[in-house]
Amino acid sequence: MSRIDALDLDGRLLALLVTVVEQRSVTRAAERLGLTQSAVSHGLERLRRITGDALMVKSGRGIAPTPQAERLADDARQLLVAMQAFAAPAPFDPATCDLRFCIAANPLQRDLLLPPLLQRLQRDAPAVSLRVLPSGVPTAEALRGRELDLVISPRPPQGDDIARELLLEDRYGVFYDPGCRAAPASRAEYAAAEHVTVRYPDERGLEIDRFLDDRGLRRRQVVEVSDFSGVAPFLWGTPRLATMPTRTAVRLLHGLACVEPPLPCPPMPMFMIWHRRRDAEPAQAWLRQALREVAAGLA
Repeated sequence: MSRIDALDLDGRLLALLVTVVEQRSVTRAAERLGLTQSAVSHGLERLRRITGDALMVKSGRGIAPTPQAERLADDARQLLVAMQAFAAPAPFDPATCDLRFCIAANPLQRDLLLPPLLQRLQRDAPAVSLRVLPSGVPTAEALRGRELDLVISPRPPQGDDIARELLLEDRYGVFYDPGCRAAPASRAEYAAAEHVTVRYPDERGLEIDRFLDDRGLRRRQVVEVSDFSGVAPFLWGTPRLATMPTRTAVRLLHGLACVEPPLPCPPMPMFMIWHRRRDAEPAQAWLRQALREVAAGLA
């Protein structure tokens, strides 16, 4: 008998072997499996070629398994259980979760979203923890690594393997210390004031500054700080202005007054970004849903 490669085995052949051994009948096995008798006979022949054993032999008016078939059927049952476990998603119970999630976000997104996110996560998973990294301009390569679970940024990187989802949009406002000045009453007054802005360590400026410059609204930027957390100290007690996302008022610019810019400005999006290999992980799906709920509450 010419044997063929054992890699030709599959779950259906294993189930066929178990059923024929249990039923001791090709007819009953075919009925149980929803197959034709010829399909079961063909499967048995394939198994004989793979195992080099007769597997089923005549016994009176019926058939009986060989000792080798009985042993193989026991092994096949265990393999089928293992295959079912392989195909099923790993169980996930937040109550027993002690994972540490790694999220990259710059100060605005970090301070706005991550404290309430941790509170939301620990409501159902008391042992969960966060590691927070600066996102800078996020890259697809960083997300392809094993460390990062999520990035929150207005600038999602491109890549077929990179998923993104809009969490919320922020609008821009002009912040000032109401104890030192009134709101700018005109475009000319806004342009004539001293301004504070953000310029990141990589020399990247804010999109809003580029937008206003492109429309001829040039301002004297007397202070450039490296992130949003440094803006407020340069506004308090001065007549300076800062054009910032309005959600910075929640923490970073709390207590300062805010008015509309002198011309309509585009919104600033905040995206949740992850690698698609994490799409189906139950813990990751739970993390993303928790962040959606936090963002929805802010919106």
